[in-house]
Amino acid sequence: MTVIRKKTKRHLMVFSGRAHPTLADQVAAELGTHVVPTQAYEFANGEIFVRYEESVRGCDAFVIQSHTVPINEWIMEQLLMVDALKRASAKRITVVLPFYGYARQDKKHRGREPISARLIADLFRTAGADRLMAVDLHTAQIQGFFDGPVDHLMALPLLSAHVTSRYGDHPLAVVSPDAGRIKVAEQWSARLGGAPLAFVHKTRDINRPNESVANRVVGEVKNRMCILVDDMIDTGGTITKAADAILAEGAAGVVVAATHAILSGSAVDRLRASAAREVIVTDTLPIPLDRRFEKLTVLPIAPLISMAIREVFEDGSVTSLFDGRS
Repeated sequence: MTVIRKKTKRHLMVFSGRAHPTLADQVAAELGTHVVPTQAYEFANGEIFVRYEESVRGCDAFVIQSHTVPINEWIMEQLLMVDALKRASAKRITVVLPFYGYARQDKKHRGREPISARLIADLFRTAGADRLMAVDLHTAQIQGFFDGPVDHLMALPLLSAHVTSRYGDHPLAVVSPDAGRIKVAEQWSARLGGAPLAFVHKTRDINRPNESVANRVVGEVKNRMCILVDDMIDTGGTITKAADAILAEGAAGVVVAATHAILSGSAVDRLRASAAREVIVTDTLPIPLDRRFEKLTVLPIAPLISMAIREVFEDGSVTSLFDGRS
């Protein structure tokens, strides 16, 4: 006999960095397990140290980390976590990115610029990741930056269900904040029973990040409840200017729906004072209590992530979670 055959049971383990531990705990609870205890701290010079307090040999590892502020620190921590798993003989390592850092830098606008989103993918591959899982990437092309499977999860079913329950009895219109996200708006339209589409024509100075000018609304929005959809809200400038432009065209109201609530700088003040009657987001990023306001609705993303993790672990279909679109 030249072969020894032994049946081994696969086991799933969930790991979390320190950026958004509450989300990781919720995901683990949905899966019926707990986050693996991890020792993590900084040396005096800022170097990060991580060590797992349980054996990870042969496990199917899912490493959850949201790239929130300070973003570079949490990316580095997650890379070290992946490297530790690889060196400890984890069987398969899936990097779970509720929010993919540097996703907006997915192409060169001018010469001598980096394509940072590609670099992030390369770093995780080099660290030892076998698979990436992310929620609502800024552009779908980022999936091609990673040399391996990428599961692109969509918060659309979650967000649209809330919109339908609250505003389904109004005549609706779906509005994209710019022409580049029309495809996403089309998916929203399909979810909302074929609501008409519109987009805000805007201009942006590439030398001044986070600033744009909403010029005019293209499409029919008059007397309709307009659902203004985007993947993220950073400073809030683009969204609030778009909401003003939509209302100026005679819309009955504006509801903002976005997946990632970055909420940098004065974003909370802008949104609180904006014309939008509700701002709907998910908790892919941590939102402290002092950054929440009356018309902000935060929907839990843990059930979606846990379902996707279960499908990957059981060799099922992640695409089936989104009616074949992923």
